[in-house]
Amino acid sequence: MKKILVPTDFSAHAEYALKVAAQIARKNNGEIFLLHMLELPGIASDGIGESNAVGRSSDVPEVMFFMEKTRERFQEILNQPYLEGISIVEAIQFERAFDGIISHSKKHNIDLVVMGSHGASGFHEMFIGSNTEKVVRTSDIPVLVIKKEQGEFNPQKFVFASDFSDEIKKPFAKVVQFANSFGTELHLVSINTPNNFKSTHAAEKTISDFTAQFDIKNGYTSHIYNDVNIEKGILHFANSINADLIGMSTHGRQGLAHFFNGSVSEDLVNHAVRPVITFKI
Repeated sequence: MKKILVPTDFSAHAEYALKVAAQIARKNNGEIFLLHMLELPGIASDGIGESNAVGRSSDVPEVMFFMEKTRERFQEILNQPYLEGISIVEAIQFERAFDGIISHSKKHNIDLVVMGSHGASGFHEMFIGSNTEKVVRTSDIPVLVIKKEQGEFNPQKFVFASDFSDEIKKPFAKVVQFANSFGTELHLVSINTPNNFKSTHAAEKTISDFTAQFDIKNGYTSHIYNDVNIEKGILHFANSINADLIGMSTHGRQGLAHFFNGSVSEDLVNHAVRPVITFKI
């Protein structure tokens, strides 16, 4: 994971994400792409690319003011000790936050997006959602969501929840890569619910057959956990072993399919206190 994108609105939660990204970059000799989105009324989305580029909208006094303030905030961040020695590429874009994050990821062949989030709940979650949730739903690359100050980010207990079907094999290769890079032990869990029950023997065999083709350096343990639904099962299991990180794959449902079916990954991003990393199927 050499190229790490960190969107920032200069909030405390964005800084939590940046601190984690800095540790990952340092461990992998990577670089950080720091992105701030300026969502100004009436400004076209093709205005600004990299932070030192000037587009057609740059002669607007309001735009110039906000760009200068953003550059000042960037400079404050770049002077932080935790970023010392790490290559940082800053960018300012005029675009909706969600669209800009996705387009920036593709433009720079990003390997990992690290985002801060305070979550959402109630009507805000249902009708508005968060930019983080939208990125989780649609990003083709892994998204790591940080909810609070982490201190040292060195996940030793990595919970990955799945049904371990064939379609999960491609994203699971990235799960293994992430786990191997941190030397972490994988805790693979299959959640049994009243509507989707599988015997312990059958579930363990599914996990064993699934993992046979992967080189998991620090090994793994398999778990079968019973709960009322998948989301609660994952959260309760992660709590029970005091996990450092929760991982899931996501289908990236959109439109009516997303409205009616929802997404366990997005619910976890909103409700989990622990870091959550998602991998697109």
